[in-house]
Amino acid sequence: MNWVGYLFIMFMRVLFGLAILGCATFAFFLVSHGANAAPKTPIPPARVDQPLASTPGERTAVFAGGCFWGTQAVFERVKGVIHTRTGYARGSPATATYDQVATETAGHAESVEVVYDPSKITYGQLLRIFFSVAHDPTQLNRQGPDVGSSYRSAIFYVDDDQKRIANAYISQLDDAKVF
Repeated sequence: MNWVGYLFIMFMRVLFGLAILGCATFAFFLVSHGANAAPKTPIPPARVDQPLASTPGERTAVFAGGCFWGTQAVFERVKGVIHTRTGYARGSPATATYDQVATETAGHAESVEVVYDPSKITYGQLLRIFFSVAHDPTQLNRQGPDVGSSYRSAIFYVDDDQKRIANAYISQLDDAKVF
């Protein structure tokens, strides 16, 4: 690789590091100071959930809650989470690039894929973390300083069981008037 290529790679690493630092700082601020519309009461555990699995394995959950790096920073530190990956959900694969999504015309939401071990953490517990720490569901198409439909809140369930648990938990939080 020539020196220009090396400098470009180093420059991109610095930019990427600054973006992660900015989102992680924002996530830390939310955790330590609360979001704009902090919950009125503590976030309760999900009443409808799956029991912990009896054997280790891998399951996937997908959440959108603002800047994907901030959301990822929360989930990658959770015991039972195997790995996380940022990306885009709900738009066309042809427009799933950072530049396209930044135009706010691609229809995507910045999202985080969370691969977890169901013998260590349940989907309902992940939902509780999502609503407690990862984002503020009362902010329409934004999270803090990030504004636009690509920063909207969403839960992208991967099967009917996740859909059932997520809908039940949202209803539970609504009935309890948590937000």
